[in-house]
Amino acid sequence: MENSDKSRGVVGYIASIFVVVLVAYFSYSAVQGPYGLLSLFKIEAREAQLQQQLDEITQQRLIAQNRAYRMSDEYLDLDLLDEQARKVLGLIRGDEIIIQ
Repeated sequence: MENSDKSRGVVGYIASIFVVVLVAYFSYSAVQGPYGLLSLFKIEAREAQLQQQLDEITQQRLIAQNRAYRMSDEYLDLDLLDEQARKVLGLIRGDEIIIQ
């Protein structure tokens, strides 16, 4: 009877150590693992950064699309055409003075 009590005590001790080790392992994995909380925070930060870049690029695309429309055959913005001709071709009017 005494041996069985000692056996149960040892088995219980080993089982409790095993449970503690499992809890520690899964806790570590939940925080540090590839799918853990720290990885989640890194992914969310990267998502916010990429969303900001997407917003900036979308804004630039809308500006370019507006300028392209203003230069199209359907709608010709003479001020924009004059600005582009001056910029690209280096044109000036006869009454203007260039300062460099």
